[in-house]
Amino acid sequence: MDLSGSDSKFSFGFGCSHASSMSPTPRIPIADDSINLQVDPSFRSSPATFSPIPLQLLEQKVAVQKEEEETPKKKDEKEDEHFRILGHHMCLKRQRDCPLLLAQSKHPRRTIVDTDLESRRAAVRAWGDQPLHLADPDIHEIMDKEKQRQTKGIELIASENFVCRAVMEALGSHLTNKYSEGMPGARYYTGNQYIDQIENLCISRALNAFGLESDKWGVNVQPYSCTSANFAVYTALLLPGERIMGLDSPSGGHMSHGYCTPGGKKISATSIFFESFPYKVNPQTGFIDYDKLEDKALDYRPKILICGGSSYPRDWDFSRVRQIADKCGAVLMCDMAHISGLVATKECSNPFDHCDIVTSTTHKGLRGPRGGIIFYRRGPKIRKQGHHASHCDSSTHYDLEEKINFAVFPSLQGGPHNNHIAALAIALKQVATPEYKAYVQQMKKNAQALASALLRRKCRLVTGGTDNHLLLWDLTPLGLTGKVYEKVCEMCHITLNKTAIFGDNGTISPGGVRIGTPAMTTRGCIESDFETIADFLMKAAQITSALQREHGKSHKEFVKSLCSNKDICDLRNRVEAFALQYEMPAASQM
Repeated sequence: MDLSGSDSKFSFGFGCSHASSMSPTPRIPIADDSINLQVDPSFRSSPATFSPIPLQLLEQKVAVQKEEEETPKKKDEKEDEHFRILGHHMCLKRQRDCPLLLAQSKHPRRTIVDTDLESRRAAVRAWGDQPLHLADPDIHEIMDKEKQRQTKGIELIASENFVCRAVMEALGSHLTNKYSEGMPGARYYTGNQYIDQIENLCISRALNAFGLESDKWGVNVQPYSCTSANFAVYTALLLPGERIMGLDSPSGGHMSHGYCTPGGKKISATSIFFESFPYKVNPQTGFIDYDKLEDKALDYRPKILICGGSSYPRDWDFSRVRQIADKCGAVLMCDMAHISGLVATKECSNPFDHCDIVTSTTHKGLRGPRGGIIFYRRGPKIRKQGHHASHCDSSTHYDLEEKINFAVFPSLQGGPHNNHIAALAIALKQVATPEYKAYVQQMKKNAQALASALLRRKCRLVTGGTDNHLLLWDLTPLGLTGKVYEKVCEMCHITLNKTAIFGDNGTISPGGVRIGTPAMTTRGCIESDFETIADFLMKAAQITSALQREHGKSHKEFVKSLCSNKDICDLRNRVEAFALQYEMPAASQM
């Protein structure tokens, strides 16, 4: 191959030599593995002549090879290549068999991508898989203290309970990641096929737990709480300013049924957006006066009449309230939050036999997650309207379903809490079992045993006893208020809550406490255990009386003295020793 030209004074030959018409000097043949280089004579500065020098690219291996042969090589070491260029010895080093280098040489671009992907995956793991005690030691420490408080204490708040491990696992699951606005089969987002299955299963279990037929009752399991559920019902059926009527809060009703202070201040959003008027218990007996309720309802004519409460220890006459609702043309709604477990197991009168709408919490007696639920009638109406049906249309079928579902979403809430709905489905499955019925029966026995024990100790109970899971203890004969007594109990690791009661003269007094048995029954307590608990409660009352006499009306000094009081320390030790005997559900998950 000739690379010479008119402007070039050099020529190179590869493999063979041939003449060129442009070169006056004849070429010398060279070997196939050499390059022949000559300088044009016209550029020579002297008449001296030079012989062509062949440039050997690859020369026979030199003596270095012999020397290497005398040196043993490692098994995994490949032989290096030796050659000469312009008379200089050169050595070509062979690449060693490094797996990482071999992989990079085969897929250099992919290696860069994989390294970047792995670093991103590692970053996600570092954030996403970190346990709580490492991710947030502060919160972990506080949570552990709360765990110890629950385990070492006696829980007597009537609206509290303990959940099982399965419910806790569902609450802390990946279901919290999914947005599911809308109803099953009609979501605003895709990817909800399994969420739909969970919610539909929860709905069917809710109906089954309370013995309801799906052609007569529907249910919405999305409310975040019973207060949210109640407000959704009002939103569905009322215009702003229309009337509702429920049990007065000091009489044992719930503030979500409407509540204003004696001075007229509207406390509940129900009273702010709607007009509410309460009915009350008989101040002497503590029982609901249904005759006065009827008189008030006929005068007030509410559009929704509400039965059920949060601090009423007796059974409800739902049939009587139904008659009153029919007379005044009202929709009858029951808030069964506190008695839902009793209703499911038929241990009290059944609101589903008489009411149009039934709401409830899901975490009290049902031992489920914190949330709410709404049951509503569907299908043909089975009951004739009363004499005054001005609030009700003349249709023959209930039209509650669409209105209530629309009120829950999109009117009041966003996406449902899918982890809560799954946990509720688990709890409702348990509600339908014989074991749960036995639990509710024991809970009821324990409340009656505690009431009897306090009555034997000359304590005064509102209504003289209980028909359900709670009782109201009037502390005024002891000269105490619920506020100071609950504080002493708390220092002794007994939790209960103050409540307003009616005094002998009919005035409202803060001199009572509400005591419930669901939580300690869940931990395994029976009647004899509540006899012991009654002793603890009486001892706490004696300590409170003594401290109150010592410090008079100085609440600041009273509270200050609690931390160093020896009697409180002694009672706390007894309470802890008692509580630690009993199992705490889901202890391994806490």
